[in-house]
Amino acid sequence: MSDTPNQSPKRAMVASLLYVEASLVFALGAWLAVLGFTHEEKEMAPLLGVIVFAVLGAAGLFASARGYVRGKNFGRSPTILANLIAVGVAYYQLQGHFYIGAVIILILALPTLYFAFMIAKEEG
Repeated sequence: MSDTPNQSPKRAMVASLLYVEASLVFALGAWLAVLGFTHEEKEMAPLLGVIVFAVLGAAGLFASARGYVRGKNFGRSPTILANLIAVGVAYYQLQGHFYIGAVIILILALPTLYFAFMIAKEEG
């Protein structure tokens, strides 16, 4: 990530968090692909769908991060939408008593949302 000289620290923070999120989503997709080869009992259509959406989601997060690094605005809406969805996922994980998963998601999603909203407010 090469920061431009006039890039705000908030943009750098959002971009860094988005790179982490993109890496985690891609890693989850890769893990599911490995499980598809190593486990016998599986339904291929749903598994392939989840893997494709994980890769597409990771690519979208990566593109949004690149937008923040370059000082563009095209990454704002996808960043906010993806992280609002992540907060909803964390809520359902809390209801399912999978607390560690919910905490990990919230540790990434909430600061990303905060900084993304602050950037949108400052830059108008």
